Amino acid sequence: MRATRLAWLLVLTACGGGGGGGAADPPASDPRSGLSDTTVYSSAADASLPGAVEAAATSTQSLVANGQTLAYTATAGHLIARDATGTAEASMFYVAYTLPTADPATRPVTFFYNGGPGSASVWLQLGSFGPKRLVTGVPDTALARPFALVDNAEHLLGQTDLVFVNAVGSGYSQAIAPFTNRSFWGVDSDAAVFRDFILRYLAVNNRAASAKYLYGESYGGPRTAVLARRLQEAGVLLDGLVLQSPALDYNSNCGIRAGQGCGGYLPSLAMVGAFHRLTRPLPTDLSGWASQARSYADQVYAPALQSFIGSGVQAPALWQPLADLTGLAASHWQTSLDVAADDYRQWLIPGQLLGRYDARMKAPSGSALAAEGDPSATWLTDSFAAGIASHLRDQLGYRNASTYVLLSDAISVWDFSHAGRSLPDTLPDLAAALAQNPRLRVLAISGYHDLATPFHLTETDLARVDASRVRIRNYAGGHMSYLDDATRPQQLADLKAFYAGTLALRAAADLGPERRALEARPVLAVDRAGRPQQPGSVAPTNEKPVQAPLRDPWVPPSTLRAR
Repeated sequence: MRATRLAWLLVLTACGGGGGGGAADPPASDPRSGLSDTTVYSSAADASLPGAVEAAATSTQSLVANGQTLAYTATAGHLIARDATGTAEASMFYVAYTLPTADPATRPVTFFYNGGPGSASVWLQLGSFGPKRLVTGVPDTALARPFALVDNAEHLLGQTDLVFVNAVGSGYSQAIAPFTNRSFWGVDSDAAVFRDFILRYLAVNNRAASAKYLYGESYGGPRTAVLARRLQEAGVLLDGLVLQSPALDYNSNCGIRAGQGCGGYLPSLAMVGAFHRLTRPLPTDLSGWASQARSYADQVYAPALQSFIGSGVQAPALWQPLADLTGLAASHWQTSLDVAADDYRQWLIPGQLLGRYDARMKAPSGSALAAEGDPSATWLTDSFAAGIASHLRDQLGYRNASTYVLLSDAISVWDFSHAGRSLPDTLPDLAAALAQNPRLRVLAISGYHDLATPFHLTETDLARVDASRVRIRNYAGGHMSYLDDATRPQQLADLKAFYAGTLALRAAADLGPERRALEARPVLAVDRAGRPQQPGSVAPTNEKPVQAPLRDPWVPPSTLRAR
């Protein structure tokens, strides 16, 4: 397979182009700095581009943080992902922030992406550890919107270059004919096209010798497990995986698939109840309270819950202890011992709806903030949509008239099957990736107040792999724990320690064979495929930035019925 790819690339290098129809000129440049990309992008399931040319806006930027000014390079544009035979699959939109003073051959590089499925990388790009950050005020909902975009004091540029990748059908990423967007809307096909993008990025940017990391959030967690395995099978050994609020096994999460009980959620309910000052007692130590809730969940609640599911017989002795632990009235536990997170969000505080992504946040039932079902998501969406549009256009110089799609409708037709199961369990993939590479390490990050991917469920899932290779850190906060101003510096400190530890392991490894194998691959400076659109040949689209419920992870009921 590699020989086929090598032969194809040599031919392409010789002829100066590839794909049906020959070479095409790059998009016309704007008189101002940057790039005016006239391509019309679509997130529709059956949409595809007739061709593509790699092009990007590259600019010199700076940020002021902690009393220092740091210069960096920002690159926003597209690379073409090709499969092992050289066939163009997709024009992938990415934004990279790199240090121009560092040696690119040895500088670490981290690839970031969100989940969905169907989500763009905007949440991590403008919320976490990039050079710019939107000030959200989470968990409060008092700030004026849209949020201000500021220099980020908690950036990761001191440790690694940052590449934010948008899945096919999100951002400005789109399939190239004969493929359509839906060709890559499945667990395995999605991981494959991400692998092929990363191979291209590493090649064109001379990153063979760089330490390499993946950072995936929510559905990006299972993507990371499958992607890591596939990259290493392709000869790219990784140094670290960061799992932000991952959903590694869809089958163990009762919020995705009901029927097995929600015992893994109980410690999260206890943390949420404590935040709202409804538990007895009120804890003063979050870590200690979480430990107490874990023990009760595992030793008392989970066995009683399994008995209840099997027999329907209630456990009156548990009603009041559960009320004390979670803040939810004993009458609700009496009604059903198996309280789902969505019911808890509606019942805990009468007249208020709690957030799913961050249950510290609440809004009056029937209010605009509660109307879409999750105040913690609604609070963010419009500001992130406006923020990425202005950041790309006004600061990075990338201009395009299409909608930057934050969340496509990919989830409605997504193929969740993987490794013989109808819903993905990617712990075996993660275990295989660790077995492939002795130096690979994992950092798993969760928020105590996340009712989408509860922290204890993540702990239970990860107990299935080598614990000596995995570090788990939990913080005050929700699904996007980095949005919390108090948590973000703690999380950054843990990330810095993770990078330091993995780089020390790398320094002790023999990297010669790996580096030589990657450097042996021929490299095209600029790739092109098919016949790209001519300016004005395609009518502009007016797509919605958010096209599906912002509910990650999730499986549409129709998908479950179909299986």
